[in-house]
Amino acid sequence: MRLGKFARAAGHAALDFMLPIACVSCDRLTDPGETGIVCGTCWSRLHNLPHPQCARCGHPNPVGRCTFCDLLPSYVRAARSVAWVPGGTAGEIVHALKYDGWSRVALEMAERIGRLHWPRDVIEERAAIIPVPLSRARQRERGYNQSERMAAALGQLWNIPVWSDVVMRTRSTVSQTELTPDARKRNVAGAFSVGVERRQQIRGAHLVIIDDVMTTAATLNACADVLFQAGARTISYVTFGRARAAGDRR
Repeated sequence: MRLGKFARAAGHAALDFMLPIACVSCDRLTDPGETGIVCGTCWSRLHNLPHPQCARCGHPNPVGRCTFCDLLPSYVRAARSVAWVPGGTAGEIVHALKYDGWSRVALEMAERIGRLHWPRDVIEERAAIIPVPLSRARQRERGYNQSERMAAALGQLWNIPVWSDVVMRTRSTVSQTELTPDARKRNVAGAFSVGVERRQQIRGAHLVIIDDVMTTAATLNACADVLFQAGARTISYVTFGRARAAGDRR
C-alpha cells in the first residue's frame, strides 16, 4: 500500500512533464498557460461560503444569532473556510488531495485560503500554523499529511512558521465522515497531546490550526483543547472546506 502511494505520486510528477495536465476535478485538459492541476473553469464554479458571514466563525449568518459559534470553545477567536463541502468542485478537490495522491493541489487550496478576510487582531497576533496530525498508519497509507501540505504553502503566504510537531496524535481514530456529532466528539476525545518540551514555545501564543474540512469542528476542538491546556492563549481555525449546518440554505 505504502509503495503503491509513492509510485502513484511519482507517476503523477513524471506525467506532468510529458503530457498535458488534466484537471483533478473535471478531468478536462487544462488550457495553455494554466499552471495548476485544477482548471480555471472548476475554480470559477467553487461554491464559496456566501456573505454576510459571522465576524467570529465565518459561517454564513444572514440574520439573528449565529448558532455555528456554539460549536466553538470560548478561547477560539475566529474560524474561516473557503467553500462548501461535500459535493461540487470543492469536494472533488479535497478528495483528490486526501485519497488520490494529488498533494500538489494543496498549494492551490492554500492560495484560496490566503485570500480569506480575518479580524485585524488575528492577522497581527498569529504566531504559527498548527496542522492537524494524522495517525502514523494513515500517514503511511497516504504518503503525506494533507493538512501539513496546506500549512506549508499557507505559512509562506502568511510569512509565519508551521509547527508540525507540536500536536501529536496519541491514538488512531475511525473516519469521522459517517459519524453523528456526538460520536465525532467521542471519537477524537483524548486523541491528541502536546509534548512537555513544546509547552514553553506555545505559551501565550495565538495559534492557527489548519485542516482540510470543518464539519462539527470536533477534531479542531480536540486539538485546540490540548493547545489551550498547554498554555496557548488564543486559537483560530482555518479550513478549505466547510460542511453545511442544519438550516443552512442550499
